[in-house]
Amino acid sequence: MAIADKTTLLATCSRWLRHYSIKATSEAGSGHPTSCMSAADLTAAVFFEAMRFDVQNPGHPGNDRFVFSKGHAAPLLYAAWSLAGAFPKEKLLTLRKIDSDLEGHPTPRFPYAEVATGSLGQGLSIGLGMALSGKYLDRLDYRVYVLMGDGEAMEGAVWEAAALAAHYKLDNLIAIVDVNRLGQSQETSLGHDAEAYAKRFAAFGWRTRVINGHDFDEILPALAEAQTPRGQPTALIAKTFKGKGVSFIENKDNWHGKPLKKGEEMERALAELGDIPDDFHPPIPMKSPQSARPAQPRGETPVAPAYQQGEKVATREAYGAALAALGDADSRITALDGDTKNSTFSEVFLKRHPQRFFEGFIAEQNMVSAAAGLATRGKIPFASTFGAFFARAYDQIRMAAISRANIKLAGSHCGVSIGEDGPSQMALEDLAMMRAVPTATVFYPADAQAASQAVFEAAKLPGIVYIRTTRPKTPVIYQASERFPAGGAKVLKSSGQDTGVVVAAGITVYEALKAYEILKTEGLPVRIIDAYSIKPIDARTLKEAAKACRGRVLTVEDHYAEGGLGDAVLDALSGEAVTVHKLAVRGLPRSGAPEELLDAHGISSRHIVDFVRKNFK
Repeated sequence: MAIADKTTLLATCSRWLRHYSIKATSEAGSGHPTSCMSAADLTAAVFFEAMRFDVQNPGHPGNDRFVFSKGHAAPLLYAAWSLAGAFPKEKLLTLRKIDSDLEGHPTPRFPYAEVATGSLGQGLSIGLGMALSGKYLDRLDYRVYVLMGDGEAMEGAVWEAAALAAHYKLDNLIAIVDVNRLGQSQETSLGHDAEAYAKRFAAFGWRTRVINGHDFDEILPALAEAQTPRGQPTALIAKTFKGKGVSFIENKDNWHGKPLKKGEEMERALAELGDIPDDFHPPIPMKSPQSARPAQPRGETPVAPAYQQGEKVATREAYGAALAALGDADSRITALDGDTKNSTFSEVFLKRHPQRFFEGFIAEQNMVSAAAGLATRGKIPFASTFGAFFARAYDQIRMAAISRANIKLAGSHCGVSIGEDGPSQMALEDLAMMRAVPTATVFYPADAQAASQAVFEAAKLPGIVYIRTTRPKTPVIYQASERFPAGGAKVLKSSGQDTGVVVAAGITVYEALKAYEILKTEGLPVRIIDAYSIKPIDARTLKEAAKACRGRVLTVEDHYAEGGLGDAVLDALSGEAVTVHKLAVRGLPRSGAPEELLDAHGISSRHIVDFVRKNFK
């Protein structure tokens, strides 16, 4: 087919996409039609010329991937899949309705969207994860196309992704930047200076090409060139106009997020675009994926290292050893780290499975979203760094939850117990953060056995799992045969005369056990519970213990008082006839020895003993 014929057909595709982007948003009474219209020609060229995919099998492992980073233009994505034959065009008019999977911004409720987008600046990182899987793990020749807006290029995560994609030479990753000049509230910082965007990507090591995003004679050769692997990712910088094709909204300010009114205004816009045949289907055949492999099967049951009771092992060390053992048993396990692998001990996995380890460097936002991208390709990624540094990636974690991403996060160096490094390194908000993620599971193991089992459990559980590990070495208190399922707890000390319940987790389990020995000699026995599963928490065990211990409960945690273990226990015991007291870190900590800091912040054994003496007699 001659290029002129091809461009004519693609122009009809893009006109169809604009029509239905307008119709859908006008029917919904909300949405972003002008943002759809700027990218319609680019999307038509990718879907109906460049991409290789099986439309009836969106999960096909060999499909090219399309990440729609500018999620506010969702109607364009839906229209493209409809035009490709995924579903009837009438469904497009259900946009944004509560019983429709065509949400305002894409989520995996729409089966052709592998991830949720709309919090801008994350799509390139997700695409990077997909591209890592294709190039280095699956050895498949699929390409990953990421459609981005120009406004989101202000996000730092974009440049974290740009740097890492060049580092890993991801020539199967193609970014398409829709430079339509207009942001939500004003012109973007670079306006229509497409060359400036190109220079920025080039400085990070990308191949770049500036094109007219409305001219197929420029778009198609650029896409063809990008498909030729040369050891670099490619960025196509496309100058476009918001609202393209409709004179009274094209390149006009104050039209972001505004649908055209049904009736005269919408009809006038559609008339300017020109008619499209009602029964139009692209005559350009969809290309089947070139190659595919079956999903990698799960291996044998992992075997944890053998720890002896009384042996001192940091839970962060046990995390690394267990992760490496899990990698031995299951080829889907991958690991990422934020240049902390010799502290999180993910380096143990690197030494054992170097081909499945990706160094993310000090770029936690990109690391989390790249993990989400790997998860779309059937991998089970474990991403680790200091627990405090996940705070800067919290939006990425939040969006991963909306994406239903099967990712596992391990945060080390938690609480004041890290000691001399000081408050900037202390994770004291992480339990509150992770408990607030609606689908997350949160483990806080006290010893090496519990930490090993937390890793193995995390791999079996769906969705986001957070494992909080401790810096200091702690004695092994559990036998190798112990299991630690999500939603469980361990009663470590109990008697028929217990005066109250002390609930601890992680490092404070040891402080509670020290306090127990002192109190026992004074005739003040207390029940000690290791709440290793912070979410879900073992409400049944807590209720039974509280009932047996006069309704007196004390929680002790190396975390701020808000949102952590204490609040998890309060939630579990809500409505019960109990009194819950909390010992937690209050105020800003400082550098010092771990034992000094635990005592200074009121969570050492001395403070537990004092509290019980005063309140549990």
